[in-house]
Amino acid sequence: MNDWLDPLWATLDAAPCPVSFFFRNDDAGWKDERLFELLYTFSRHSVPLDVAVIPNALSANLATGLRRLLEIDGELLSLHQHGYAHLNHELAGRKCEFGLSRSRTQQLSDIQAGKKLLSDLCGPIDESIFTPPWNRCTAITGECLLQSGFGVLSRDASAAPLNIQGLFELPVSIDWLARRKGVRVPLNETGFALAHAASGDVPVGMMLHHAAMDDEDDRNVNELLVLLASNSQARCGLMTSVVNELGGTTAKTSS
Repeated sequence: MNDWLDPLWATLDAAPCPVSFFFRNDDAGWKDERLFELLYTFSRHSVPLDVAVIPNALSANLATGLRRLLEIDGELLSLHQHGYAHLNHELAGRKCEFGLSRSRTQQLSDIQAGKKLLSDLCGPIDESIFTPPWNRCTAITGECLLQSGFGVLSRDASAAPLNIQGLFELPVSIDWLARRKGVRVPLNETGFALAHAASGDVPVGMMLHHAAMDDEDDRNVNELLVLLASNSQARCGLMTSVVNELGGTTAKTSS
């Protein structure tokens, strides 16, 4: 195992109590083969994985495959909604599907249309979690989520909280594909970031994007999962269990 994980090993060994981890993989609907490779890797190590699905990109074949995996072991896999079509609607500035350019009516329509698509193809989705594309949305989005029966919003930890009563926010603290000035962050820095996050008092969430990952990423993620699966101080769970651990709720998404 490469030494990039040494800081995390040391942090876990010194931790006074188990550290909670969760993994969120975005953009299901793109590059299905790579998605199933990642799902197999997580399953092999019995590490849970939450998959954020783009409703308008979900094919019938992918939906069938995901349903089968859910039936095999729903304790290791969970699906939730990732926007609607993963389209940028902003004419300037940072990309956003649910940004300032979208009216309340447009946002609500997309959220509810996406929810119906997932339900039609995958069966009822119990998780009331919503991840906006590019981890960006507005307060109006949050209000529309509540109106549509969602109870949890997951974005990057750098996003300012919406502070909407009834909407629990579960951010991810580590971006596996993080870049600095357009250049991929070195692997050893990811290791230090993991160790730093694990030394805090909140669960460590990692964001993955299977469609943008290569074989080297797969090998390195596998090394991380080997560590977490073998270290008694690491406790990996689905996002729902983490929300419950933090005192939030994950009500059903029926509206």
